[in-house]
Amino acid sequence: MPRLLSTALSLRQDPRVLKAPPYISFICILVGFAWLLMLPLDEYSRRTYISENALLPGQVHTYFGGSEENVLRAYREEVDTLRDADNYSINNHVEVMLKNIGLKVGRQNYTYHSAGEVLNGENVYGILQAPRGDATEAIVLVAAWKNTADAVNRNGVALAMTLARYFKRWSLWSKDIILVIPPDSKSGTQAWVDAYHDAHDPNKVAPLPIKSGALQGALAIDYPFDNKFESLHIVYDGTNGQLPNLDLINSIVNIAGGQMGIDTGIQDLEKHANNYQDRLQTIFRGMLRQGLGYSTGPHSCFIPYHVDAVTLQPRGEGWHDEMAMGRVVEGTFRSLNNLLEHLHQSFFFYLLMHKDRFVSIGTYLPSAMLLAANFSIMAIFLWVKSGQPPAPLKEKDFKSKSATRGVSISTPAVERDLFLPCAVVVLGHALSTIPLYLFNNLSAKTLAPAFTVFTVASAALPVAASLVLSCYKPTVQQYQLIKSFSLLFLGMSLATLATLNFSLAFLVGIVCSPLSFVQSSTNPFLRWTLAGIMSIVSPATLLQVICQITGISAESILTEASFGWDVWGMYTPVVIWCVWWPAWLIGMINVLGTA
Repeated sequence: MPRLLSTALSLRQDPRVLKAPPYISFICILVGFAWLLMLPLDEYSRRTYISENALLPGQVHTYFGGSEENVLRAYREEVDTLRDADNYSINNHVEVMLKNIGLKVGRQNYTYHSAGEVLNGENVYGILQAPRGDATEAIVLVAAWKNTADAVNRNGVALAMTLARYFKRWSLWSKDIILVIPPDSKSGTQAWVDAYHDAHDPNKVAPLPIKSGALQGALAIDYPFDNKFESLHIVYDGTNGQLPNLDLINSIVNIAGGQMGIDTGIQDLEKHANNYQDRLQTIFRGMLRQGLGYSTGPHSCFIPYHVDAVTLQPRGEGWHDEMAMGRVVEGTFRSLNNLLEHLHQSFFFYLLMHKDRFVSIGTYLPSAMLLAANFSIMAIFLWVKSGQPPAPLKEKDFKSKSATRGVSISTPAVERDLFLPCAVVVLGHALSTIPLYLFNNLSAKTLAPAFTVFTVASAALPVAASLVLSCYKPTVQQYQLIKSFSLLFLGMSLATLATLNFSLAFLVGIVCSPLSFVQSSTNPFLRWTLAGIMSIVSPATLLQVICQITGISAESILTEASFGWDVWGMYTPVVIWCVWWPAWLIGMINVLGTA
């Protein structure tokens, strides 16, 4: 034991040990990215299955059809007559129709302020009281008047009202059914869900006049066109990357495919060959949506309240009509009606690569954790290195002296000057509140020019900061500590974020990976070359590049982000401006600094 302890202590002083962390950090990045690329393989993914046996998807016969088609046509004509009417006139007619069905009807006003614009409207909804229930549980059917593409949800609203009339005739329901018709898919549903759970701001959102029990699930219909469809697209991404219980998606796939013969798809992939390429593409599309954290449909507003919800969108041109779509909704509601408790047995953290295959969190999480570990390893490495004297013991001297038995070799510790490094890191993160505040409070018209000014200022700020910092004549040790503290905060933030939003943590980790290795150089050409490379991975530059590639204006992206911050509670701007941007800023200061 004494010999083993002596060997360990001597190994700690070996200068060769300090050469290993950068290589370990680089290996973490490579393995983390390669880990993600291996997920589409059969060995690392699993087939989907139903965990909650009480759902019994596709086990009942659905009766929606026949004469209900005439009712659907009548409601569709009513929708056509109201196409150009204002929100309140539409709700006046809808309220009358819902009361004629036999539902209890309520209306709710809301007003949101975002990016200098005022978004107001009124929701109308009806509650079908369950003949066999006690109003303690409910299922929600949502049909927004306008979908996410701002098109009138013509067949969606008509089909939802037809289904409500159809459900009213059945006495098998043990849970109340709530039909919600908001004016749009972005703000109306959010106001209704917030008020239902008493989490609304009374100054912006009015309370609901009538309520039912705890929400067990929700289904949104997005069906704006008239022609028959080929497949059913399931949209399941929620705000901030949250996902519904996998059993709900599996049940819909089972009901649509097994019982109705309707093909289903996910992540906007029209044809899925279930090969490696399509699986990987589906994963990346899902990660991009999850990482952005925005609302992808009316269902997204329910998921933060632990209400499992999806949006159904017919796609293509085929032979399935509105009645087939209605039978899918009926079958899903019949399955949710069977639940004795809230969905909890299946997965809430997963990556879908096909409608029949998924990856659970235990399999994909290590890839993001390895990226986060890379920053923590380098932070510890720089901390240890900062405590060593400027001229470390040479390897040949170490070998010759360590060979002498009984001689204890110890490198004298160097006192660390922490004030300046801590001040630089704290100031860098304090500055991050400026873009966070500006881009969430400016009007939509000024967002684009403000972002252009910020891009230029963001590029010039590290140069100015490094010049100011040079007045204090920082040492090599202080630059090491500045980088160490910055990487430590980045690593801890991404490791924590990975458990909440894996995709966002992974994407930010990949983009920030150069920060672990860039450092100042005495060669001016090399220093400015590194600074140019670093400028490419800045948040402002990447956003400009994305705008050029996609053709979407910066104003649209920033306006949507501001809306998400104000209405949906989206925290993606916090990660971008308060985690990623200050880490990049401090990394640039280290590259440009001279000691």
